[in-house]
Amino acid sequence: MRAILQRVREASVTVNGTVTGTIEHGLLVLICAEHGDSDEEAQYFARKISKMRIFTDPAEKMNLSVQDIGGEVLVVSQFTLAANWKKGNRPGFSAAATPSEGERLYELLCKSLQNEGLVVKKGVFGAHMDVRLLNDGPVTIIMDSKDSA
Repeated sequence: MRAILQRVREASVTVNGTVTGTIEHGLLVLICAEHGDSDEEAQYFARKISKMRIFTDPAEKMNLSVQDIGGEVLVVSQFTLAANWKKGNRPGFSAAATPSEGERLYELLCKSLQNEGLVVKKGVFGAHMDVRLLNDGPVTIIMDSKDSA
């Protein structure tokens, strides 16, 4: 599983001219499930995302989590995070989970984030989405389940 976390002042997702999710101060999470990813990895990512201290405290130190600040989370599926870009000039995406498994793990991650007490908004799995954000910092964190072993 791979995720990109971006600390944002605001973010939104639009599909076919309709806004499907919008948040104020919080996290934009781009997520990709890969072959072999498990429910436990999705739940682990949710726990880590909810508690990751990447928001500033009054002393301007990154010491607060999205939970601590009462922030929201916008979760967007992005299978292109599984890109294999090393060979040739056209990336391959064969490492991405099948659409049905990817969607199942995406929904599990969203539900697990809610279970952590977060307000979760979503994009539309598998859709072409327009994602807008106002990055705060910028602060961007890359998560890969292969790194957590």
